[in-house]
Amino acid sequence: MTIRATNQADVIPLRPLPTAADPAPQGLPREPLWRDLVGEVLRRERRAQGRTLKDVSEASRISMAYLSEVERGRKEASSEVLAAAAQALGLTLADVLALAGERLVSLTAARTRSRSRPLGTAGGHRSVRTTGPVGATGPAGPMGGVLLAA
Repeated sequence: MTIRATNQADVIPLRPLPTAADPAPQGLPREPLWRDLVGEVLRRERRAQGRTLKDVSEASRISMAYLSEVERGRKEASSEVLAAAAQALGLTLADVLALAGERLVSLTAARTRSRSRPLGTAGGHRSVRTTGPVGATGPAGPMGGVLLAA
């Protein structure tokens, strides 16, 4: 075996890009990755402040190229990098993660709604109940029982 043959490897992407011949399951958009959501939040906040990538890069001491890749969801940033970018934007790490979490919940809800079938109830509403009294303490914590949607 030659050196050239040993240095060749097949690269298999973890999440291949969808093609027209291979749509997402049931016509739904793909499930978002956390790095995409966090990058979206950072970019949206930066643009809302009218700031350039260079400005935030200098304020956070993150290279402009790396910050750009984080914003585009190409890189999975460490908590230290995210905290520095958040601080440069006048936010906390918790703010960035909360905004990304809200976006994840809304996208997941949209995916679930488009996947679910009509329930046949008046107005198509789902019933929601808790498994314990509100304000109870226990395995679910001080906020109450676990929410179940039927």
